[in-house]
Amino acid sequence: MSDLRDPAPYDALLLLSFGGPEGPDDVVPFLANVTRGRGIPEERLKEVGQHYFLFGGVSPINAQNRALLEALRKDFAGHGLDLPVYWGNRNWAPYLTDTLREMTADGHRRIAVLATSAYASYSGCRQYRENLAEALAALEAEGLDVPRVDKLRHYFNHPGFVRPMTDGVLASLADLPEDVRAGAHFAFTTHSIPTSAADASGPMEDHGDGGAYVAEHLDVARLIVEAVREETGIEHPWQLVYQSRSGAPHIPWLEPDICDHLETLHGEGVPAVVMAPIGFVSDHMEVLYDLDTEATAKAAELGLPVRRSATVGDDPRFAAAVRDLLLERAERERGRDVKPCALGSLGPSHDLCPVGCCPARAPKPAAAGADSPYA
Repeated sequence: MSDLRDPAPYDALLLLSFGGPEGPDDVVPFLANVTRGRGIPEERLKEVGQHYFLFGGVSPINAQNRALLEALRKDFAGHGLDLPVYWGNRNWAPYLTDTLREMTADGHRRIAVLATSAYASYSGCRQYRENLAEALAALEAEGLDVPRVDKLRHYFNHPGFVRPMTDGVLASLADLPEDVRAGAHFAFTTHSIPTSAADASGPMEDHGDGGAYVAEHLDVARLIVEAVREETGIEHPWQLVYQSRSGAPHIPWLEPDICDHLETLHGEGVPAVVMAPIGFVSDHMEVLYDLDTEATAKAAELGLPVRRSATVGDDPRFAAAVRDLLLERAERERGRDVKPCALGSLGPSHDLCPVGCCPARAPKPAAAGADSPYA
């Protein structure tokens, strides 16, 4: 039994997230961090920040991460896992470099990393790895003994991620008026990204159009639809749709947009819709504004009943899944054979991102992969 609680060789876990503003004065500096290097003027950032100002300049993501941090610590302690858990962000305090500096000062030498992004893509995986490499380079420049970091595998199809989302869809379905419930359509949503980035996501030879990014979301959607069918006896029609597009109009991005999709469904006589944000771990601004505000207003305009299902957030089953992912990876790092836990048709993701996985336009060093300069 002791092996089931043995995190060796890891001596700490880092929760790595995007970050978000926590007040009106934070919004423009936060957006400047997100868009650094793109030359976007401050006036444009203020325009973009209007979504945040509608909510007092506060994104819910940091509060969600604090709740998840507490859930992880509670789960670890409750299962005899003696491992400290830290938290660092890419774009706002607590910043990743500061957290890694603190972890190094605390004596941690082998760190497992959980990113709050469940799927393969440049922005959802490799960019986090690039941020890790930048932070480690900064520590190295300060003369510190750089720790080794290993990013835990994608968890999109882990039961601890899928089952809370399934329960959320079931709860939203039950909350619809009874006369429209049976005919409800499921709109599974995720962040739109450029089609070129989607096509290049994951090991490219393994997937078709949309790459691993689209394939993984489709697999999760099918799992949820099937679980709902088993629970209710009804197989609801569904589609994977997109939200939160932010790129130039001339660059193709994944479609359809959720609001356009709602108009199409209404035109087809669909009686109700459950919007299920399967691409998001928690209720951050894209969920709060693009679904709860914009898409819900569009549905009201159409007279179309909608419900938005819950994200995973700090669900205890997700915290348990993180523990499972950590101990699974630790077993393999110790040279032992272990069967990864995964649902659906795609199987478990790789531990180590291969060279060229989810490439960027301008290549940068990336930690925690086969091409890491900090192996």
